[in-house]
Amino acid sequence: MINMTDILLDGFFAAIAGVGFASISNPPRKALAVCALLSALGHATRFCMMNYAGAHLAFASLAGAVMIGVLAVPFARRIECPVEACALPSLLPMVPGMYAYRSVQALILCLQGSEETIFMHNLYLLSYNVLNCLFTILLMGVGASIPTFVMRKR
Repeated sequence: MINMTDILLDGFFAAIAGVGFASISNPPRKALAVCALLSALGHATRFCMMNYAGAHLAFASLAGAVMIGVLAVPFARRIECPVEACALPSLLPMVPGMYAYRSVQALILCLQGSEETIFMHNLYLLSYNVLNCLFTILLMGVGASIPTFVMRKR
């Protein structure tokens, strides 16, 4: 069953993170509201794809990034701001930080492991986390870039 409260909370916290990431690059004030909206919609899309459609993190992030890319172009035109100033901070809340953290942790444990079974287990964890992190970030970049390039020409 779809729980709207969870979706709204996910979008709300993503909006806060999106504004935080956007404020680092000192955009126009109008862009902060757009970044909040795009972050919320993109992250909520990913949340719904993962929790209700059973999609993998990478493909759910692709869907969220496409949502951000498609909506960033008209919003950026409306506020007269570069598309990248709206799209990139909105993508950052979807970066899989736990997979990156676990990758570094597994690498350190690999280097410290003295037994082959422990080393192989940590190597497995390292490869699993690195591949998840890399493919998620790659698909997010592709998902946001293609709509931006296609819609910018129209």
